[in-house]
Amino acid sequence: MLRRISVIALVAFFLIGATVASAWDWPWAKKKKNVLTLTGSTTVLPVAQRAAEEFMKTNLKVSITVRGGGSGVGIAALVDGTTDIANASRPMKTKELQSARAKGTNPVETVVARDGIAIIVHPSNPVEKISLQSLKAVYTGEISKWSDIGGKPEPIVAVSRDVASGTFETFKTLALRGGKTRGDALMLASNKAVATTVAQTPGSIGYVGLGYLSPGVKALQVEGVSPSPQTVTLGEYKLARPLFMYTDGEPKGLAKRFIDFIMSREGQKIVSDVGFVPVK
Repeated sequence: MLRRISVIALVAFFLIGATVASAWDWPWAKKKKNVLTLTGSTTVLPVAQRAAEEFMKTNLKVSITVRGGGSGVGIAALVDGTTDIANASRPMKTKELQSARAKGTNPVETVVARDGIAIIVHPSNPVEKISLQSLKAVYTGEISKWSDIGGKPEPIVAVSRDVASGTFETFKTLALRGGKTRGDALMLASNKAVATTVAQTPGSIGYVGLGYLSPGVKALQVEGVSPSPQTVTLGEYKLARPLFMYTDGEPKGLAKRFIDFIMSREGQKIVSDVGFVPVK
């Protein structure tokens, strides 16, 4: 009799526990469905932030968190399962794809915008244009004075993005073409940091996405072409690139709704409004 009572009590304990767990888990699970996290590229950051703000205005129960850190950070977070969407200003590398698949993650890209990497200097700098050859020479250290490219006899302060940046990777491919960044370059963590540093440093040169251009800096012509949405669209500007959002598998649920919003007419207007180039 005692054994039967013990068994019944044990079964009742588990049933009650399951009921309590279900009661507590259901609201949590419901909340989880309305939470979205984006991590990665500081170039894509303005697009993601503005889109998140507008999306949440009409989806009041949804909470969207947007973090920077660089494309590499966002991709790593997607692979580790700690973000829903990875923002990237470059395609995933082969080794990143291999790592993802080894961990059971299947990255799928959506191109949400296009961009041009603008070469910027202080507004007081008399230099107006630069060739790709000279740009490479500046960033590899072969050219160290502005007078070598039509400027004042002053040293060049090279400002670059850090190695976690997709902008750095794209710049290295399109501009340096295999060259190594000079050792004294200032390696900064975001587009905003680069733009701010150049705006405050008369002898500096840097590079940022189109969305970070402002009156505080001057964009140089590259091979005779100014960086702009129009020159990127027409394929005239040489330092152009797509901007990505990566998901684990095809977008679904809230992630799909959000990416669909960015790809909608309203979302692509946001892309344009923050200074980048719509893809639709």
